[in-house]
Amino acid sequence: MGRLARRSTAEMSDGQRELFAQMAEGRKNVSDGHIGGPFDAWGLNPGIGRRLFQAGGAIRFKPSIDRRYIELAILVTGELWQAQFEWFAHEPMARDAGVPENVIQAVKVGAEPTFDHPADEICWRFCRTLHVDRRVDHQTYADAVETFGEVGVADLVNTCGFYTLVSMTLNTFEVDLPDGAVLPFPAR
Repeated sequence: MGRLARRSTAEMSDGQRELFAQMAEGRKNVSDGHIGGPFDAWGLNPGIGRRLFQAGGAIRFKPSIDRRYIELAILVTGELWQAQFEWFAHEPMARDAGVPENVIQAVKVGAEPTFDHPADEICWRFCRTLHVDRRVDHQTYADAVETFGEVGVADLVNTCGFYTLVSMTLNTFEVDLPDGAVLPFPAR
């Protein structure tokens, strides 16, 4: 069971209720005061939570690069953080965005995938290098700029950083998967 205390909308402040309604709009499986994922934690402080919700929407739905690379960056981040909910939510999104199954499964176990598409390899290498080395070497950066442009590289950095925050939120509050879902990573 997750760590975050469940509250009904009646227990929320006006600002919390307003943000809850905004974040819950169009989502499935929402109950009174509970959305799941990082959203319930973000709802605690509406001033910050609203901005995080907006940033997440911009990163996922308004990037300069194909959604395929955004989802691959999210998977790389989720695996490194072993963020159960993150992987559970984004594995099907990555598949739908065109990330090949062999790449998804290799990333899931922390292995270097075999790539059929050079841009997938460059995206994976850039994101993995950024997370693991905490910087990006000149060749990796040059390859990423050549493939995605400077704006695309910025989008990858923003995605990795934002989904690190998401993963930290999910792991800190031990956000539960939906009933019946299987943990993507071995339980710790």
